[in-house]
Amino acid sequence: QVQLVESGGGLVQAGGSLRLSCAASGRTFSNYAMGWFRQAPGKERECVARISWDSSNTYYSDSVKGRFTISRDNAKNTVYLQMNSLNPEDTAVYYCAADRSPRPSIMPQRYDYWGQGTQVTVSS
Repeated sequence: QVQLVESGGGLVQAGGSLRLSCAASGRTFSNYAMGWFRQAPGKERECVARISWDSSNTYYSDSVKGRFTISRDNAKNTVYLQMNSLNPEDTAVYYCAADRSPRPSIMPQRYDYWGQGTQVTVSS
């Protein structure tokens, strides 16, 4: 079992920045690739960023590429999502998730453990 707890969400004006954190506990954090997903009302959950266990590979959705940065600190069992140049379309609940498979995936059903989510609201 892996327990994930997100933090850092909140209300920010368009053009602003937020940094989300996801603290992991339980099984060895470095065994897992980690993803950040978001879900807006009425929309499907989408992967916005993913990072491999050793940070050697990252993925970003087209909608956030160049604005968001995913990183991890295996010594602190934490994964981060730095979000810059936020716009109202980024408003959603953001989730971190752990994937124990060695094959990269951005499909939510492939992830094994999920946090409870943190709300990000961007005002115009």
